[in-house]
Amino acid sequence: MKILYYDCFSGISGDMNLGALLDLGVSREILTDGLKKLNTGGWRLDIRRDQRHGITGTKVTVITDHDDHEHPYGNDHKQCYDNHHDHEQSHEQCHESHQDHVHNHGHHHDNLHNHGYTHEQCHDNQHDHGHSHEQCHDNHHEHSHEQHQDHHHEHRNLADVEKIIKESGLPAAVRELAMKIFRHIAEAEAAVHDKPLHEVHFHEVGAIDSIVDIVGAAICLNEIGADRVYVSEIELGSGMVRCQHGLLPVPAPATTRIISGFPVHIGGVDFEATTPTGAAIIAAIAEPMPPSMRMVIRKSGYGIGQKNNPSRPNILRVCLAESAVEAEKGHPARLVECNVDDMNPEMSEYISGRLFAAGAGDVWFTPVIMKKGRPAFTISVICEEDQLDAVREILFTESTTIGLRVLPFSKETLHREFEEVETRFGKVTVKKSFFNGRLVSVKPEADRCAAIAATTGIPMKNVIREITSLIRDES
Repeated sequence: MKILYYDCFSGISGDMNLGALLDLGVSREILTDGLKKLNTGGWRLDIRRDQRHGITGTKVTVITDHDDHEHPYGNDHKQCYDNHHDHEQSHEQCHESHQDHVHNHGHHHDNLHNHGYTHEQCHDNQHDHGHSHEQCHDNHHEHSHEQHQDHHHEHRNLADVEKIIKESGLPAAVRELAMKIFRHIAEAEAAVHDKPLHEVHFHEVGAIDSIVDIVGAAICLNEIGADRVYVSEIELGSGMVRCQHGLLPVPAPATTRIISGFPVHIGGVDFEATTPTGAAIIAAIAEPMPPSMRMVIRKSGYGIGQKNNPSRPNILRVCLAESAVEAEKGHPARLVECNVDDMNPEMSEYISGRLFAAGAGDVWFTPVIMKKGRPAFTISVICEEDQLDAVREILFTESTTIGLRVLPFSKETLHREFEEVETRFGKVTVKKSFFNGRLVSVKPEADRCAAIAATTGIPMKNVIREITSLIRDES
């Protein structure tokens, strides 16, 4: 079983998560090519190597045109200076960066630069029109950027964000996971403010940062394709954050609500260690690490946080692992099937995406002929025992079936590893499969090969053949 393990000893934020997954081996091209499909210009990624306490990893920063053009201090001085409106701005856009310049508060999470202010943060904008609490932590900053209020930015609610993601052309599984993460944030903010979900808004610039962090996470996680995701005890931090309505405790109310049900630690650092975006990613994909879980770590990646904290490294560690029982020996799983003869086939992609987002290991559709000679198809889903309820709900509510077959079976998989290789086309991610420690299969990532073929005009099959030959020669 392929395991992704989040070691949140110093918390988690959106940018740290992207850095860790890239450091783990996800191709930069896969991430950036996927994000381009959002068709939301005005941003770019700064990806670089960095260190904290001598540990080297990958640091990701989202830079918006707003930062480039309106900050007198340049890209390294990003902050939410335009969030002092007369509305209650989104907490996800200020929550994560009221740090070095204001009472040493946090990681400079999710899109900060050296002066540490991102549009995904702002605990200060809690006003009276129901905009989400995710925008506020940055607005009381030593350099008094309050005077740079910018009222020309539109506000997006959850439906607006969903429209951007839905129309992106990204795979259904990526879109569904991204929206699942966003919903965790929006639902928490709605509950904190006692507002209907549709009244929770995200400030435009912050929403761009948030969309990049969250959709980027979904792209990377889909690429890794872990069977299970586990998380350690999560450091939340401590202290207070000053907002327009006074002081709020760390963790912030939305973060506390999102992360409920997970083991946490408070007070390991004196700033906000886990942001709403980081909490929502964990809530959407992970489960607490079982005490009896044994695993073999195959690879690890480090996401560097924006803040350089002297007490402990401001790093998120993510590990690829296999269960200690060899994957080749198999583990119990479930096959769920149903036959449908009255469902619009156009619904198939959507249902498939929902099933994958719920954790299904595989989903497929098989044409069949049912009684009375009716053309139909079988929906087949492979899932783990604890995902069965979610799979049942999706099939019964989204498809037209009125019955399911649930069959236990043993699922056997090879040990798999992902790595980047240099080719004449640039870096390409390849997947290697091993049986009893012996390499038995190697192939390049299909989407990357398709992109190369489209760019170069070389047939995709020739691209795959050339890269596969190169890999085998190196092995």
